[in-house]
Amino acid sequence: MSIPAPFVWSDLKVLPEWVDENNHMNVAFYLKAFDDAFYGVYRHWGLDFAEVQARGFTTFAAENHITYQGELFLGESFAVETILLDFDRKRIRWFNTMRKTDGSIAATCEWLLLFVNFKERRVAEMPDEFFDRLAEIKAVHDQLPRPPEAGRGIAIGNKRRG
Repeated sequence: MSIPAPFVWSDLKVLPEWVDENNHMNVAFYLKAFDDAFYGVYRHWGLDFAEVQARGFTTFAAENHITYQGELFLGESFAVETILLDFDRKRIRWFNTMRKTDGSIAATCEWLLLFVNFKERRVAEMPDEFFDRLAEIKAVHDQLPRPPEAGRGIAIGNKRRG
């Protein structure tokens, strides 16, 4: 199976319940959209819901960092692109870019996820099949430009894209 570069979840729209008193998408729903974008990525990786139930492995979020770069309004369409930045046996670093239909960036989100034994609810080393598949994904995604927001923390001196 070929590996999308990046993974893309498209045909999304800002729902009425996502809009706040500022008449734009509320910050909480950016995170929800980014999180939901992983369902397709994880199916491609081989760790879908059925696999979690059958094998007892999943991931838990340890950290994420969102940058908000453009407003989204009620009914506006957008897509989420996902690339794999890095991983080891217990951790995975993904990067999402939320794009408006004109291609401009609405937001980005960088994640550090932990590979977890779901039954014990503890961080665990991933089996070779998951590790090897991530290596295949990373080899393809390494050909993509690295997002300038990747690895960025919060500081007064951080600058936006040029």
